[in-house]
Formats: sequence, structure tokens, C-alpha cells
Amino acid sequence: ADTHGRWDASFKPIGLGEPFNIKIKCPTKEITLGNVVAGEVWICSGQSNMEWPVRAAGNPAEEIGNGNWPMIRHVRIEHIASPGKLDDVINSGWQVCTPQTVGDFTATGYFFGRKLHQELEVPIGLLHTSWGGTIIETWISPESLKEHADFSEAVERIAASAANPAEQERQANQSRLWQEAFRAALDDHSDEWQKPELDDSDWKKIDVPGNWESQGYGDLDGVAWYRRKFKVPAKWIGKKTTLSVAKIDDMDQTYVNGRQVGGLADWTARRKYELSADLLKNEENTIAIRVTDNNGGGGIHGEADNVFIQLENEPPISLAGQWNFKPGTRTASLGPRPQPAFNGPNHPTLLYNAMINPILPFKARGVIWYQGESNAGRAYQYRTLMPMLVNDWRDKFDQDLSFYWVQLANFMAPADLPGNSQWAELREAQTMSLDVPKTGQAVIIDIGEANDIHPKNKQDVGNRLALIALAQDYGKNIEYSGPMYKSIEIDGGKARLAFDHSEGLMSKGDKLQRFEVAGIDRKFVWADAVIDGEEVVVSSPEVPHPVAVRYAWSDNPEGCNLYNAAGLPASPFRTDNWKGITQYE
Repeated sequence: ADTHGRWDASFKPIGLGEPFNIKIKCPTKEITLGNVVAGEVWICSGQSNMEWPVRAAGNPAEEIGNGNWPMIRHVRIEHIASPGKLDDVINSGWQVCTPQTVGDFTATGYFFGRKLHQELEVPIGLLHTSWGGTIIETWISPESLKEHADFSEAVERIAASAANPAEQERQANQSRLWQEAFRAALDDHSDEWQKPELDDSDWKKIDVPGNWESQGYGDLDGVAWYRRKFKVPAKWIGKKTTLSVAKIDDMDQTYVNGRQVGGLADWTARRKYELSADLLKNEENTIAIRVTDNNGGGGIHGEADNVFIQLENEPPISLAGQWNFKPGTRTASLGPRPQPAFNGPNHPTLLYNAMINPILPFKARGVIWYQGESNAGRAYQYRTLMPMLVNDWRDKFDQDLSFYWVQLANFMAPADLPGNSQWAELREAQTMSLDVPKTGQAVIIDIGEANDIHPKNKQDVGNRLALIALAQDYGKNIEYSGPMYKSIEIDGGKARLAFDHSEGLMSKGDKLQRFEVAGIDRKFVWADAVIDGEEVVVSSPEVPHPVAVRYAWSDNPEGCNLYNAAGLPASPFRTDNWKGITQYE
């Protein structure tokens, strides 16, 4: 070890196989690390759609119940931002994938890793370092980002604030210690108060829905539990049902008969969780909800009509009314959270310094990245930032990492007429970044949700990322991409489009949708589009002399339906290079 107690050990490649132990010995102590496996490590990073856990993704009860994959391992790097580079991070430790742990895994990363494990039959390690709502420039190193004209001054300012290492270390340690205490405090009772057999007869009563501040708990920030019993008709037993508990401020872990069925970290989101057919009993059933509130209002809120359990095509059974209630840990006992000089993650380089720099010694096959929503208003700038991130991490990790990302899903209200879109321009910037070698893009323009920036279908997201890795890293002879625009040829009043990954072009629906065409006046109108072999022919009687075509060019191009024979959707594109709404120069 050096004078700071740091040391490392490098090994020759270790063969895949059964778990093994590593022993570390010194004259006074011996430590054994057990159940170690050697396998493929992938770094999972980005913003909230990468952070989104399995317990909040689609079909959570079934996914969690089937989450027994001892050769899949997951480690989560906890949130911390720093103007100076850190060497250490708080982390969960490597967790073995079981029904008890998988609910908190990154959903996108888990479904990606599960597909790889099923196909390759080797251990998969998911190193998860992400933070919801973050901008891409916070994940880039100061050495690289200072070369970008838009950020050079900001990087210098942040570096100056980090020039006092002792103060930075003091602030970072304070923040770490508080966060460790916070997590430890919020873990209390998590293995007992959800149990159906728990005697909660001495708990207080509380109305659901209704924030707890309005019911005598005005000083409660932290954890509280809700419980109630209910019965269902005998004919419901053995069938899938839906549990709705309105909205919950801020986060929930929801259990039915002791099994976790869901959980979200969004105080504005309605909670609707599918219950598997084997969950309900022909007797009393128990719901237990662990609610964590960071500040402000807390508890189950919303409309009483949205608190129910229901079998499809049957009238719902209301669960509104009085529930049993008991506060757990109050975070006020921890004191105020220390605030570093740069509060929050959305400043250039801060998350690289705190959540990437400490993991640089790790060796990995590659990175999966899900981010971009927070940069949509600066989509043109993203054309340079995304390649910079890829090359920066490859340089810092000293590895030729494969780098695969998720293109933004469809989101917000569908457009009735052709027009401009920041989200379309961000998708274009992501696609342009494929010019960097050893990159790939999972297109999910068909599985977004108009009213939710966090699509629940993370299964297809992870699987589509895995197809890229299986083809490009592991030599599988499979199609891994939907159609990608290649070229345009104007033939009279028609535009003929050619594509890569075009085998078996098909329309999911009666006819192709969301194609638009413009003439020299640059006014786009909806167009007719037909498949001709491996090409698409686009035309409109309103545009006798077309010069440009766009496809799925909006925030939410609902109904876009061009696919290939592999069932993968075409990436949105435009054939023109006319100035967009995010290009300010």
C-alpha cells in the first residue's frame, strides 16, 4: 500500500466457471472474499431511464418473482457530485441477482444483462452509475470538456473551486457520511413491517388518499408505513389483478401478502401494479406500503377513485378510507444534509469526478448509456458532446470500450401536422454519433408513452441493446438494428429512399405512417409512402417536385410503423440538413 493506504492487484485472465474465493493476507489479518465470479462487465450509465429500477418497470411482480440469476451481479454507485476528482464512492457492493435484490437493479441494465447471460451462458456484471435528470456534460472529464468552446470557462471555474483539496475532501466526506446514515436509517423495518402476519392493531389510523401533513404529521420527513386488509370474490383467485394506489409522495415500495409488487420514485406518477395470478388468497389479504418522503408533502395522495383493486372486466373494489399507519425513521434526526459548494449534479464534470473517476481501475467490455432528455433543448450541441463522451471514457478507462446507447423514445402529445422538434433533433444527434467506431443505438420510437417520460417497457430496451452487443462483441450472426436511412434519389415527383438493415422491410399496419415531404419552399406535408423491395417510395400530390423527406420527425411520432423482418423499428431521420430549432449559430 502507498502512504494513503491504496493498493491494487492485477490478475491474468481468469477462466469462466463456478464461483471462487479470493484471500487477502497480511501479517496481522486475513480477509476472504467469497462467491466471486469472472465474467463480462458492462457499465450502465445515464439519467433516470437508466436509473429506473426493475420494481418500477413493466410487469414488476413477475419479473421480480423470476429474478433468480445467481450468475448476474449488480453494483450501484450512489449519488455524489464533486468539483474535484474523488478516489472513492459509496456503493451497494456486488449483489447477486435474486428475487430479494433484483427489484432495485437498473431495469434497462438488468434486461440487457439477462439477455446476454441467457445467450452466452457466462456471468454478467452490471456496474451501475447513473443519476436522474442529469445533463451529458456533467459526465465528461474536465480534461476533455475544457476543449469544448461552450464549456471551457465553466470547467476553469469549477477547477478553481476544487483547488483546496482539504476543503473538498471535508465536504465530500460530510456528504458521504450523511448519505450513508440516511440510507441506513431508511432501511429500518424493511424486513418486518410488510409481513402479512404482523400485528398492527396498535397502529394509528390515517385516511387514504390524503397527505399525512394534513392529518397530524406535519413534521414527518422520512419513512412511514401504510397497511390494510382486504378480501376479494372467490372467482378472482388464480387470476391476474391490478392494484391502484393513486399517487405517492415521494417513493414507495408496495407489498401484497409480503411480496413486493412495485415501487416508483416519482411523486406525480399514478401507481398501478399488476398482481400475478398466484398472489391473492381466498381469505384476508394484506397490503403494506413503505413510503419515503424527502421533504415537503408526504404520503398517499390523489383521487379516492384511484385507490382500488380490480379484476379485468369486473367492477373495482375500493381501498380508499382508513388504513393503519406508523411512522418509521424521521430524517430530521440526522440533521441537515451537508451542501457542497456545487449543490446538485448538473454542472460540467461533477459526476465524472465523483461517479466515474473512482471506477476507472475496473475493466469492462463496454458501456450502455441512456441519456439525452435533459439535453434536448441543446440537441445541436449534443452532436459534439456525445462523441466527446465516448472518446473521453475510452481514453480514461484505457480501454477500447464498446459504447451502445438508447435513442430517445416517443414522448409528449403527438403532432397533428409536420413541424420542428427538439426531441427529433436530439435523436438525430444520437444517430450521427454512430460515426464513432464500435458504437450502436437501440431505437425505441415505438414503445414510449405520451404522458410518461419513463416508458415502463424496459424489457425491449434492454433486449435491443443486447442484440447489438451479441452481434458486435460476441460474434452472433443476428440482425441488431432496424432500418437506417442511407440515401435518397428523386425520380420525377417521387423520392426513393434506400436503407441499411433493410432486409424484409415491412409496415406494421395497413400503410406506412409519419412520412413527410417538402419541395424547395421547405414546407413539409404528410406524404404517401409505399415499400418497394428494400426501398421506400415517398410522394404527395401537394409537392410535385420533392427535395426532402422526413420520417418520425416529432416529439411523439405516434403510429410510425416502418420495420424490418427482425421486427426492429426504423430510426427517425431526415434527408435535409436545413437549420434546426436547436442550432443557434
